[in-house]
Amino acid sequence: MKQNEVVAVVVVLCVLCDCLDAKRYLPKWESLDTRPIPQWFDDAKFGIFIVWGVYSVPAISNEWFWYNWKTGDPYITEFMKNNYPPDFTYGDFATNFRAELFNPDQWADILKASGAKCVVTCAL
Repeated sequence: MKQNEVVAVVVVLCVLCDCLDAKRYLPKWESLDTRPIPQWFDDAKFGIFIVWGVYSVPAISNEWFWYNWKTGDPYITEFMKNNYPPDFTYGDFATNFRAELFNPDQWADILKASGAKCVVTCAL
């Protein structure tokens, strides 16, 4: 057997063993609430959640931008009418979501300096 094949077999066996030993949870709060909380998470007093997505392109609102636009929020509706063509869609913002000023090293330095013990990113 080649080395790559041996590694693949070992990985598959490890995954299978881990799955066999894993606790199963039901899609109910009572079941989910029995899961253990990792000690590092329980000890962390400060965490940061970062939500970032195409709604950042118009920079007029937050992650609720699309919902507010489609449900007729007057502030958002007026902004869109004044700044984008009538047939413009939420998906059209994606071509301008380039993050050209994103500097991951700078973010890491800032997040570390903040004292946060947990950082969770989410892109919408």
